[in-house]
Amino acid sequence: MGSNIGITWENFYNENILNYFRNFQENPLALVSLIIDIAVVIFLCYYFFRIVKGSRAWQLIKGIVFLIIATWLSGILNLKILNTILTGIMNWGVIAVIVIFQPELRRALEQLGTNKFTRFFGIDKDIATKTKEDIYKVVIATEELSKSKTGALIVIERDINIQDIIASGIPMDAEVSPQLLVNIFVPKTPLHDGAVVISNNKIAAAACVLPLANDADIAKELGTRHRAAIGISKESDSIAIVVSEETGKVSVAKDGTLIADVREEVLKKILITNIVTKRFTTDKKRTKSKFSKLKEKFLKDQKENTKIEKDTTKINK
Repeated sequence: MGSNIGITWENFYNENILNYFRNFQENPLALVSLIIDIAVVIFLCYYFFRIVKGSRAWQLIKGIVFLIIATWLSGILNLKILNTILTGIMNWGVIAVIVIFQPELRRALEQLGTNKFTRFFGIDKDIATKTKEDIYKVVIATEELSKSKTGALIVIERDINIQDIIASGIPMDAEVSPQLLVNIFVPKTPLHDGAVVISNNKIAAAACVLPLANDADIAKELGTRHRAAIGISKESDSIAIVVSEETGKVSVAKDGTLIADVREEVLKKILITNIVTKRFTTDKKRTKSKFSKLKEKFLKDQKENTKIEKDTTKINK
């Protein structure tokens, strides 16, 4: 049995692996096709596992992988009866997979048929658009909290990292949604006391502890949430939104200053101006500035080279 396995592996090595490498020597362009082939397969596998992970199908996937390994091992160990049974199951497995994964397959095909190509392959919309959508969701949540007079404190991280603040709370790493934000601040729930931090277009953590500003910096009638909002806006460039539990009024803390009693449209304008417009316009200007400097340098070098060539020509004459 051991000699048979040895001969089989030797034949497989000679007929497949060696021939494969000889083919690359004869046709080097085949290597490019191989790289593309492997990259596409890896991407599709990654995308598939990303869809099914955490779902009902994930347990079934693990069962199928176990079945494939068991079939392979039964063939190597020459367990004929077990191998015949498992091979039979594998043959019917294709139909079983289609039946079991029917909802997932249908959803994927619908997505392919109706959505944009880029979205199907998981290529997200540009960050500016996504950030703007998240701001609208935050504003909707703030208005709901204001109407019900539910105290809330939402911090939106900008360029300065506030990882130490995020680490002080309960990690969430959730998509920004008005329903989730409203639900977090429901009174007498475990996460309502503290701040929610939004970082990199995600709700990074809840129940976070913020540094408090000195009493001299704010009016006496304002409470702990407002002092905390001013404190974080002083220590970083983050913007903090506060909903008063007593009055339901909305305030915004920015650069150590508190803007009180902000209406919905004004709140939206403040957030979009400071988080989207200024930030992404600055990035574009920097990119253009770098490009302009490189262009100027290139033209200057070109002029100097032309001048040197002319001077050399005159000397030779």
